[in-house]
Amino acid sequence: MKSLLLVFLGGGFGSVLRYIIGKYLNSTQTGIPYGTFAANIIGSLLIGIILGLAAKNDSLTQNQTLLLATGFCGGFTTFSTFAYENHVFLKSGDFTSFAIYTIASFVIGFLAVFAGMFLVR
Repeated sequence: MKSLLLVFLGGGFGSVLRYIIGKYLNSTQTGIPYGTFAANIIGSLLIGIILGLAAKNDSLTQNQTLLLATGFCGGFTTFSTFAYENHVFLKSGDFTSFAIYTIASFVIGFLAVFAGMFLVR
């Protein structure tokens, strides 16, 4: 039960922070989802750091990892919003934004995870 509560609390904080970032960074004028992109990249970097620390000499407990990686990063990053925003790009015929957003999200997201793990070596 404690594990569920930790994931719940971390996810709540992550979701609220993602909402705030999206509210202030997503562009209503251009339709470009800078906030979602930023949350996903920052979350990827954070999960790399968190899981890197967890693997390094057991620097984090299982409970801390559940709270921060599964909970906070899980709530902070969002694949469903990413998928919806790509749907909007495709529906409007904006194939260039779709391609740039999708490729940049995957490539930079993966690099951010690797960078996070590298930073804690």
